[in-house]
Amino acid sequence: MAKKKQKKSILDKAVDAVTTRDEKEAAKEAQKAADAARHQATLEAAKRQAAETKARAAEAKAKEAEAKIKEAEAKAREAKAEARRIEMEKSRAEAREAAKRKEEEKRAAAKARVYVVQSGDSLSKIAKEMLGDAKRWPEIFEANKDKIKDPNLIYPGQELHIPS
Repeated sequence: MAKKKQKKSILDKAVDAVTTRDEKEAAKEAQKAADAARHQATLEAAKRQAAETKARAAEAKAKEAEAKIKEAEAKAREAKAEARRIEMEKSRAEAREAAKRKEEEKRAAAKARVYVVQSGDSLSKIAKEMLGDAKRWPEIFEANKDKIKDPNLIYPGQELHIPS
């Protein structure tokens, strides 16, 4: 049997029209919401990508800063080592200079403490005059053994070193 087409009433037609219109509006709203969601997702993806790019740039800057810090630390260590080397060299030079001055003072003192034997001198007479005690003549003899073989024989013009 064939189905009979029923004639729709005006009310049914109006209901169908309203229903179709509501469905179309709902579909448009759904499409708008979907478009807005896609747009929002695109914005979020762009923001995330920008943030990731910034993070990579910050990471690169941090690595560069670390490298510069390490380089500066190495230079500081080199400068400290150089300063220590210079200070040690300076100390050595000062020590050499002090030793040189001391040696010169010693020589000057030795020259100052030279006595030229006069006619009538004896070691005890020289000891009394130079050291303040005649009994200290053996000290003069010991200091001048290279020049005096016999303490009883000294000659005018001989230069004798007088110990301190």
